[in-house]
Amino acid sequence: MKKDTPFEWDESCRRAFQNIKDYLMKPPVLMAPTSGKPLLLYIAAQEKSLGALLAQNDDQRKERLLYYLSRTMVGAELNYSPIEKTCLALIFAIQKLRHYLLAHSTNLISRADPLKFIMSRPVLSGRLAKWALLLSEFEINFIPQKAIKRQGLVNFLADHPIPAEWEVSESLPDEEVFYIEMLPPWRMYFDGAARKNGAGAGVLFMSPSDDLMPYSFILSHCCTNNEAEYQAIILGLGMTVEMGLSQLEIFGDSALVIKQLIGEFEVRKEELVPYQKEAQRLLQKISNVTLGHVPRADNSQADALAGIAASLTQFDSRPERIPICERWVVSTLEKFSEEEEINLVSVYAIEEEDWRQQFLDYLEHKKLPEELKARSYVQRVAPKFCLFNNTLYRRSYDCILLRCVSKEEGQALLSEAHGGICGAHQAGPKLHLQVKQLGYYWPTMLRDAIELARHCTACQLHANYIHQPPSPLHPTVASWPFEASGMDIIGPINPKSSANHQYILAATDYFSKWAEAAAYKEIKATTVVDFIRTQIVYRYGVPRYIMTDNGTPFRNKTMDNFCEKFGIRQRTSTAYNPAANGLAEAFNKTLCKILKKTVAGNKKDWHERLGEALWAYRITYRTPTESTLYSFVYGVEAVLPLEIQIPSLRVSLREGLTEEENVRLRLQELESLDEKRLEAQQRLECYQARLTRAFNKNVKLRSFQKGDLVLAVRRPIMATSRYGGKFAPKWEGPFVVQEVYTNGAYKLVTPEGRRLPAINGKFLKNFIHEYSMVECKKLQPKFNYTKKCVVTNQIKRSRQQSSD
Repeated sequence: MKKDTPFEWDESCRRAFQNIKDYLMKPPVLMAPTSGKPLLLYIAAQEKSLGALLAQNDDQRKERLLYYLSRTMVGAELNYSPIEKTCLALIFAIQKLRHYLLAHSTNLISRADPLKFIMSRPVLSGRLAKWALLLSEFEINFIPQKAIKRQGLVNFLADHPIPAEWEVSESLPDEEVFYIEMLPPWRMYFDGAARKNGAGAGVLFMSPSDDLMPYSFILSHCCTNNEAEYQAIILGLGMTVEMGLSQLEIFGDSALVIKQLIGEFEVRKEELVPYQKEAQRLLQKISNVTLGHVPRADNSQADALAGIAASLTQFDSRPERIPICERWVVSTLEKFSEEEEINLVSVYAIEEEDWRQQFLDYLEHKKLPEELKARSYVQRVAPKFCLFNNTLYRRSYDCILLRCVSKEEGQALLSEAHGGICGAHQAGPKLHLQVKQLGYYWPTMLRDAIELARHCTACQLHANYIHQPPSPLHPTVASWPFEASGMDIIGPINPKSSANHQYILAATDYFSKWAEAAAYKEIKATTVVDFIRTQIVYRYGVPRYIMTDNGTPFRNKTMDNFCEKFGIRQRTSTAYNPAANGLAEAFNKTLCKILKKTVAGNKKDWHERLGEALWAYRITYRTPTESTLYSFVYGVEAVLPLEIQIPSLRVSLREGLTEEENVRLRLQELESLDEKRLEAQQRLECYQARLTRAFNKNVKLRSFQKGDLVLAVRRPIMATSRYGGKFAPKWEGPFVVQEVYTNGAYKLVTPEGRRLPAINGKFLKNFIHEYSMVECKKLQPKFNYTKKCVVTNQIKRSRQQSSD
């Protein structure tokens, strides 16, 4: 109203004001759905547009509108067939109205049946397979259209879609009722540091619950700062792909790397092109990823991780654990300056506020937390909770009230459901589902269930064997014939031979695969020494080393003195790991196959057939070297008895040669022998490389450090207790890793201090356990391995005297 304008109020103004009041007092056109009643979904598809309408019958059997949608088709959608456009309208509706359809059963009303078209296809592929997957989580029933009802309105929506330039509002009229919490994506911060003496990379992952996962990597080669930045982001993306994350936000303080990856900057330096291509390849494996540049001050944690890695270049390739603790020296010194120091292990627990209190305060007194983030969280999540008889409950998606318990009560519930009465020691996800079905809830119940199942000692001891190899294959290659030999014992053989022999002692050369073997009644230390002296040293020279197992005939003082006298190094394989001496084991298998076929008539003359079996083995063509063993050692093929009976070409030619020509021909063969051996060595290395690639495809890296607690597969040599039977555990322990050898071998000790033989890493796995104070006291005098415990080394003298 303008100034100096008289105010007039007549009957028409009064009626208009009354109409406004009446309109505001009437219910809105769009209603909220009622639980327990099915929804009605109308869909329509025109030539270039789609329409959908959601309704529900009220108590008077009258349809009430809940929501309506429409849009135009774009791109390839315009080329769809009419039935495919109807399917597209259904998919468009369920994507927009997902929160409605998940809570109710839905009756689909349409002229055509899109459900039948999608589900009746014999083979689903492309978009039809994607649509079928989207429809699988809803309960939708098709009802043929019999009357117009709301179909006319749906057709109107399809004929008049929302223009493409309009901004579609994401707010829903009843989003307070059907609220679905979307977890924020993971965040990754990266940084690289290049210095004069080394380079490092730092990666920091932040989960949706703000849990931190820091990683530092020492780069093995010096590089520029930009290369270190690329190394950091590639390492982080590799871990992201391994963790299976689908949403990720990446932040770094290097504007060059970020803008080159998003395409704003061109990669001009050739040394950065391989890094940029590898990063782009890994980015394509993540479905939803964003990259952003942040100032260095906001990336301080990743910068510190990279700086630490760049400074610690003196360490080798094994991972190092650097504890970071919060301390203040002055108060500690003042407190314990006059106290006697004795060893004590104690465990402290920090009291945490009950997570239910903030919701109880809000529901009872409308009191909100002081922090802005916590205040927003309580206001958003509080509608899911309710109070009943002064007890907090949470509404589930199945409309079931779950009693809210504290974390301590939840741990007790999980322990009882996992290993208590009727506890089946289920895995973490199943345990979480069981406790939830019983009617309990706390925010971290899934994570707590997984952790409890992982820490359960019974579950670890009875877990299945790990069949994937823990480390890559390490092939053994000798550089020259008879440089190294592998020895093994075959037997006892049943039946014994006619000469009462029951053992075969065999030795195989690692380069030429030449084998020597002899039969014995029994094998002692002197037997092995005589065999090496007569069959190997006196024939082919002193080998550089001999590979054997840990049997008593090989591991004794007589053998040690003999090896020391001739300068032979003796290597042994780990227990129950014949693959470490695989060449000897392979020859044993081949020799046994030949003997089985040659002694079929009289099984007690196998000691007489042993020479024939060795002869057959030596003149057989070998795939790795692509030659026979005889020609590989002597430079010429052996003359077989068959060639004498029916003269072959080479036998006929040699008969016509003079002695001088024969000597000259033999010298030429010997001069070309070295070249043949070098070519055979190259073929052998290529053959082993193919085997290594095939083996390493199944490798799942698993390593242990000194001081780790591990479980070992039960073997007779590893058994520390005499119990067995059908219900015996598959694993035994825990043991402590005392030494780490090369090629995946470890030395273990028991908690009592008893040393065990070396064992291969494929028979080990990590033991996850939280020590109690009593268990820590038992382990502390011999081993200083206390995990997840806070160790203090001081106690007041007065407390000790009072305890005495």
